[in-house]
Amino acid sequence: MNDTFLKACRGEKVDYTPVWLMRQAGRYLPEYQAVRGQVDFLTLCKTPELAAKVTLQPVDILGVDAAILFSDILIPIEAMGMHLEFSEKKGPVLSEPVRTKSNVEKLIVPDTEDSMSFVLDTIKILRRELKVPLIGFSGAPFTLATYMIEGGSSKNFLNTKKMMFQNSGLFNYLMKKLTKTVISYLSSQIEAGAQAVQIFDSWAGALSPVDYKEFELPYVKKIVSALKKQHPDTPVIYFANDCAGIIKEAKKSGADVIGVDWRIDMADAVKKLGKKVVVQGNLDPCVLFAPKEHIEERVKDILFKGESAKGHIFNLGHGILPETPVENAIAMVEAVHKYGKKE
Repeated sequence: MNDTFLKACRGEKVDYTPVWLMRQAGRYLPEYQAVRGQVDFLTLCKTPELAAKVTLQPVDILGVDAAILFSDILIPIEAMGMHLEFSEKKGPVLSEPVRTKSNVEKLIVPDTEDSMSFVLDTIKILRRELKVPLIGFSGAPFTLATYMIEGGSSKNFLNTKKMMFQNSGLFNYLMKKLTKTVISYLSSQIEAGAQAVQIFDSWAGALSPVDYKEFELPYVKKIVSALKKQHPDTPVIYFANDCAGIIKEAKKSGADVIGVDWRIDMADAVKKLGKKVVVQGNLDPCVLFAPKEHIEERVKDILFKGESAKGHIFNLGHGILPETPVENAIAMVEAVHKYGKKE
């Protein structure tokens, strides 16, 4: 087992900077497209053999130092009682958005073993097959709440913020249910064999620093604290997208690793997080469309700036884009391994 990624998560000495990519099992890979062409997206998520197959593909093709479970952040929402569909044009669609007290009351805190056993079965298959660590994951409460309240994706999160500001009691009622769900879901993944977990806060950057501090951070802290109590040896990564304005608050989450997007310079991120925090990131995914020489230069810059952190895990600042040339993703991984060697 190549445990370089896990060592880096813990801030231990490593021979080189490890690297993995968000959405590394995805549409940019022809091998993924071949599997996806046989089934719809939700069926792929819910078929352990197929989900494991696409999780493994980029590990071999790219040579990354960790695998991330192939699934979707909305899987627990469906288990809570909402009807979920994926539209090729619109993305996720959740019928009957959660906007009233009765909507929230209908939601359950699901038992992962009962309602999402396919996720746990996928993890068990992967642990038998993988030679690198496996990362489990969940969406963060605020990010999940936006999909539930908006009924899908949104540009301005109007309905979510209206609930926050007009009926904070109802919003917090929903967030408490989501927090319990995420704790149970991630704990079950760890028990099934996930060796690290990442909390994706894709829409955290839609909140002002003061609103993030009030409406999201307490719940993220509760999740991290519960996981640390139940599974003290399992690293927890917290990725808050568009984090520049909230990075000092995100540090208070208690996570072992703070993932940062590309909108903040890595040197600034390390300075704001301090030298006791492991950092993850943060190449702009669009740099992978540049010539390989340019990719190398950007990789070297981020590696250099990440050296002063307690530890650094190289990653993109968000998910890899479907149109990305595979050879450029490989070149990036090779550059990280080449220039991230420690003396």
